Amino acid sequence: MINPNHVTHRHPDILGGTPVFVGTRVPVRSLFDYIEGGETLDEFLHQFPSVKREQAVAALELACDSLVADAHSS
Repeated sequence: MINPNHVTHRHPDILGGTPVFVGTRVPVRSLFDYIEGGETLDEFLHQFPSVKREQAVAALELACDSLVADAHSS
């Protein structure tokens, strides 16, 4: 199981509490914006080298798990 605390965090002093990747100031939303815009994971990682591939993949897996769990509870 992925520990979300190793992937993302939020703090009021970092981008006003916007969720960011741990160890960076890169908003998690940026990853989803890139994918929604048709960009690849590699392109996102190239633009934001402070984000580790493992973090980005884990964020996508957490989002998927959340959606699947919500679908099963409906």
